[in-house]
Order: sequence, then C-alpha cells, then structure tokens
Amino acid sequence: MDTLLTQLSSSVSSARTLEDLTRPMLEMLEAVTGLESTYLTRIDLEQGLQHILYARNVRRLQIPEGLAVPWGDTLCKRALDEGRVYTDNVAECWGDSDAARELGIQTYVSTPVRTDSGGLYGTLCAASAERQPLPANATNVLGLFARLIGHQVEREQLFQRLSAANAELATHAATDALTGLPNRRAFLEGLRRMLAQGQRDGTGVLVAFVDLDGFKKINDLHGHETGDDFLVEIARRLHDTLRAGDLLARLGGDEFVVVGPGPALAGGESPAAADALGQRVAAATVGDFHLGTVRIGYEGASVGAVSVDPRFTTAEEALRLADAAMYLDKRGRSGRPHG
Repeated sequence: MDTLLTQLSSSVSSARTLEDLTRPMLEMLEAVTGLESTYLTRIDLEQGLQHILYARNVRRLQIPEGLAVPWGDTLCKRALDEGRVYTDNVAECWGDSDAARELGIQTYVSTPVRTDSGGLYGTLCAASAERQPLPANATNVLGLFARLIGHQVEREQLFQRLSAANAELATHAATDALTGLPNRRAFLEGLRRMLAQGQRDGTGVLVAFVDLDGFKKINDLHGHETGDDFLVEIARRLHDTLRAGDLLARLGGDEFVVVGPGPALAGGESPAAADALGQRVAAATVGDFHLGTVRIGYEGASVGAVSVDPRFTTAEEALRLADAAMYLDKRGRSGRPHG
C-alpha cells in the first residue's frame, strides 16, 4: 500500500493533463484489482454514447481506446442503475448486454467519475475475461482514483471555460460592435504587422482612409437606426472589394480604413497602386442603399489613398498621411455635402 501511495502522490503532483493523471492510475488499478483491463470512459448523455478514453490491457481481454458504444447497452449504466460496483459473473447479471458479450467480459468493477459540481463525467472500470475475486481494498482505491480524476476534469473544464471567456473578451476588445469589423486598436496592430512584413519583403503598404460625406444628414433625416444600417451596409460593400491580404476596419463614427500590401518599392508603381485602391474603395460606396423602408441614393465617400514606405513610416504616420489625403479629396468635392 505504501508503494501505491508513493506512486499516486508522484502521479498527482506531476500530472498536467487528464491523460497524464489517468494512465499511471490505470496501471496502479490493474495491480490492485488483478484484472487484465482497466479503462476510463466518457459518457455523452446527449448523444447516448459511452467512449473509451484511455485503456490498459495486459492479457487476452482488449478494451480498445476510441471505442464508442450505446450508453443504454453498457455495463456501466446497468451498474449505476442497480448500485452494483462489482460482479464476477457478468453473463448471469447482465447477459443482455451486447457490448459485454462481444468483448468477452466476465468480471467487472466500476465506479462513476463525477466532477466537483456533481455532474456525471464517465466511469472508471476494470474488467477481465475470467471470473476473478476482487481484493478487499480495491473498491476503495477505485473510488479514490475516480474522485481524483473528477477533480482533474473539473480543473480542465474550468480552464477551458476561462480560456473561452478570455478569447471572447479579446475578440470584443478588438471588434467594432456594430459592423463586426476590427476596431482602431486591432487595425493599428494589423497595420504594424503589415509594415513589418513590407520591410522584410521590400514592398510598400497601401492605406485608404474613408470618410462618409453626408452621414450626419442621413442620421438627422432618417434616424440613428437607419444610420446604423447604412454603416453596416457600407462595411459589407467595402469588405466585398478586399483582395487577399487586405484589412478593413472601422475607426469609429463614419470613418473606415482599408490597408493592403503594395508593389515592390523599387518598381515605381506605388502611386498608381494607391490610386487604384482609392478608386476601388470609393466606387464601393456609391449607389442606392435600401435600408428597410428607406431608400438612400448615396453619391459616395471621400477617400484618401497613399502608398507608404514601411522602412520609414510608423502605423500612426501612415494613418495620418491617408487622413490628410482624404481631406484633399473632400476639399476637391466641394459641391458635395460633408459629414
């Protein structure tokens, strides 16, 4: 027993995952029970299946890992329903179990594995193809192992929930709530990565700043709900213009920005590439917008597009240059209403 406790202490203290904890326990459980197969199952009550997660087989009986059997046909369910931990005559107790008959199980012992909150996770089992008595301390050891496994499952589930919550918070922190686009913070991070890639590749970076002329008038005439619908539709149309590698973001209010990789710095094609991006983005904002019962004929946004040299330009400087180019475009469209 002292050797078992030493092994158990080592396993518990060093285990980082459920598998790390379970596999040594299956080996110890085989030594304690003398049964030839020991295994941990996972019960999926929604799907009505029991899965063999980890198994140790030392003689003729083979319980394969990955096996899935209908939960209603298992020895584990019958044992739980009857409150029976052990039998050395499976055929007499549960001869109607097809799974037990196909596997050739004669001796069987199991206990449920429950999480700290009481939920049924699975079962910890030992079995043999021969009839064998169960040592006096085996059920106590089985119960102890099941509780330790339940604690580990609870910790891993908690970690998964926290990780998912953190990922969701990170997504919210980087996403514009209305349009689902990256926000200013996420955009600047993406632009920095693009500038770094441009430095490595010797290529420019294209930046197009979009300001929705007349947006205030749309809000005043049709209400903020229609204004929001307009912003969402603008975001969709801009997104449809993106090329592979481009990034679209909403900076806030009625301002959007598109960035993408530019041509080689040595090729002299950067100005033309910036003009082409600006025209493509501007064209996407022109047209009829059918927003519920409201129809808006929109003449387009002011757009400033630049190509920057990533060797000498920060993300903030690139954004300022594009913003300045947008205001030049806005002044040149003096006959248009301004946002």
